[in-house]
Amino acid sequence: MSLVDELRAVPILDGFTDAQVADMAAAGSEETYGAGVRLFDEGRPADDWWVLLSGRIDLVRRIGHEEAIMATMEHAGQWAGGFRAWDEHGIYMGSARVMETTRVFRLPAAELGRFGEAWFPFAVHLLRGLIGTARRIEGNARQREALVALGTLAAGLAHEINNPASAAVRSVGALQQSSDDVFAALQRLAGEGISASQFVALDELRRSIDVASAPTGVALADLEESLLDWLGDHAVDRDWVIAPALAAAGASPAWLDRAASALPGAALQAGLEWVASSVTTAALIAEAQDATSRISDLVSAVKSYSQLDRAAVQEVRVVDGLESTLIMLGHKLREGGITVVRDYDDSVPAVTANPGELNQVWTNLVDNAVDAMEEAGTLTVRTFTDERDVVVEVCDTGAGMTDEVAAHAFEPFFTTKEVGRGTGLGLDISRRIVVEHHGGAIDVRSEPGHTVVAVRLPRRAETG
Repeated sequence: MSLVDELRAVPILDGFTDAQVADMAAAGSEETYGAGVRLFDEGRPADDWWVLLSGRIDLVRRIGHEEAIMATMEHAGQWAGGFRAWDEHGIYMGSARVMETTRVFRLPAAELGRFGEAWFPFAVHLLRGLIGTARRIEGNARQREALVALGTLAAGLAHEINNPASAAVRSVGALQQSSDDVFAALQRLAGEGISASQFVALDELRRSIDVASAPTGVALADLEESLLDWLGDHAVDRDWVIAPALAAAGASPAWLDRAASALPGAALQAGLEWVASSVTTAALIAEAQDATSRISDLVSAVKSYSQLDRAAVQEVRVVDGLESTLIMLGHKLREGGITVVRDYDDSVPAVTANPGELNQVWTNLVDNAVDAMEEAGTLTVRTFTDERDVVVEVCDTGAGMTDEVAAHAFEPFFTTKEVGRGTGLGLDISRRIVVEHHGGAIDVRSEPGHTVVAVRLPRRAETG
């Protein structure tokens, strides 16, 4: 039987003229495959239309570490693929695995589209309109989720920046009064007529204070109390101002004894006020430096996270993206009482990837993990490598997923969150980025108290 005769008997071609069937047969080819051959793979461009003539083909999708059979082609005329005939972004929704010697008719999607335009223009118009509408709906939903995520990140970043910014403002505001106190104390010292050698001795005493060893908590309160007692015993006024400043800097009663030896009489009061004002000024400057440094670190993290100044595809260290993501979500981790465990393998090589897209994946995975741990828990971020791939695992101690939820986790719009907490696109977008854009794989393993989402990226990933 000729290929034309076999196609003539295929139910899907009922209503075609003999000439149309002959034209289609001439544009394609009859091919035979043995058991074990994979005709196409999930996520790759659907550039061919496959029509079964005889044999058996299993259509499978990867769920977790296994491939699950979604459908079986075993009757002549069943078909798969060819989506690029109507949709330039069409991909295979699963993989095709030949189970026994199988014969297929293979037609390039471009040819299928050409025949459709020539023979059924109105149907093709409706089909493309339907696909376009579906893509717009999905695109709008993705855009909305992206905006919601951006708003959440922006709010979190504002919260992160607000704390050090407020600290810097407070420190700088207090510096004016502290500086005035330093100059006033210097004026009083000059009025007491101290010698140059006495001032040098006082300054050496100031420099000898070890701020790094200053106590905290109860020990600080005890030290302040002992300084108040010393100042009271030596008739030093304004002890409520001097004692806290000196205690915070780590000055001890023994230090006060040395100061009294260097500045006898009325000069001691002015000298201690000058030292107290000086250490307070230094502490305020250090606070302002710490706060502005924290702001600078946050800005650097945002810059790294957004990748705005870098090439779209480059050599990427996955740890860099993970760290910037954890910083961006730091407020959510702290507010949720989440303990973060970093288990990074320093030997993991760089991968060729789009860092901005990978950061979107890490954000989705970490955000989902935090939501899964409703009150508190442990988030473990792990990196390692095997024979082929760089592997990133995001683990949480939440309630876990049922088998049914895990099976649908990467499907578009599937979500277990209540209304207002996402549209169910996060894991689907992550799958698309990892599988379609980087030639990798993503899967989930879950049991109560332990859920792991693993991302595998080829050491030299295919990007596109």
